[in-house]
Amino acid sequence: MTNLTGKKIAILATDGFEQSELLDPQRALQAAGAETRIVSLKKGTITGWTANNWGEAVAVDLDIDEAKAEDFDGLLLPGGVMNPDRLRINPKAVAFARAFFDTHKIVAAICHGPWLLVEAGIVKGRTLTAWPSLRTDIVNAGGKWVDREVVSEERLITSRKPGDIPAFNRAFINALEGVSVKAAA
Repeated sequence: MTNLTGKKIAILATDGFEQSELLDPQRALQAAGAETRIVSLKKGTITGWTANNWGEAVAVDLDIDEAKAEDFDGLLLPGGVMNPDRLRINPKAVAFARAFFDTHKIVAAICHGPWLLVEAGIVKGRTLTAWPSLRTDIVNAGGKWVDREVVSEERLITSRKPGDIPAFNRAFINALEGVSVKAAA
């Protein structure tokens, strides 16, 4: 049985996140004992997208100016088309995602979430999966796109779509076992 007690996971999202890709992994992480924090471009709430319409509002815990990668053990990047498209044009969001790789932390991205990874310059030389329309973006950024339910490569876990969430959750939780936040210098 997995125990993530004491682990802190940042969930970077903004309006238009795919509701199931944020809420289902968040619930799985919390059920395993992890603490999750929603990080966004604004304070207040962000609204999900589900079944071609606006979904639930989710409370933001930290805005991007307050969040520091060193305070977390891992990063979750949910998809949805609007969410990562908005995040990838925000330099602070890109830097926040990049900081997880620079500090050797676990990053999990699903569906369109890897768009932010492309923007952060971290897909070169890596194999990952994502929603099929991201294939060309990933290849053009020097990565290899594969059509699989989940891909775990080093500290990066990726999946294609909401139907992959159970495998995505298992891979992310397994990767987080034994990982701890480094003490701040």
